[in-house]
Amino acid sequence: MSYPEARYLGEGGEVSGRFRPAGAEPELKMVGGGSASYLATGASTNGELGLYRWDMGARQSGPGTHFHRTISESFFVLSGLVRLFDGERWVDATQGDFLYVPPGGLHAFRNESGEPASMLILFTPGAPREEYFETLAELGATGRQFGAEEAAEFFLRHDTYWT
Repeated sequence: MSYPEARYLGEGGEVSGRFRPAGAEPELKMVGGGSASYLATGASTNGELGLYRWDMGARQSGPGTHFHRTISESFFVLSGLVRLFDGERWVDATQGDFLYVPPGGLHAFRNESGEPASMLILFTPGAPREEYFETLAELGATGRQFGAEEAAEFFLRHDTYWT
């Protein structure tokens, strides 16, 4: 393994970092007290990565088993108990536990503990996942449901394949 080809060809570096203070409001609020903070989006990293802080309320939540064809996804538990599925088995993950899932890898996560939990979700490359999560949060808040055709188009557009 070697370093990739240089993408910055300047001589002296440049001011280009982005700081987000810990107290910044989450971009997405979810039913049940959960929220998502977009620490880095695909748009803000020129498609390199997306990094979210995913805070789950005490209410049971999380997606079923699925995979992505174009992105990897990683999970790092910050606090609480998060059930992570690695494609073969469910693991009760706690602070400091980590799961990497390459493209095509079956995975899921859940908070079934009845207590709040928090984790980082990293995906590479930085796909535009914000609209995906915002739409799902809106569906949860309003009770609106997709029709079959609308659901198929939505999940295909967002590289999400359910098993």
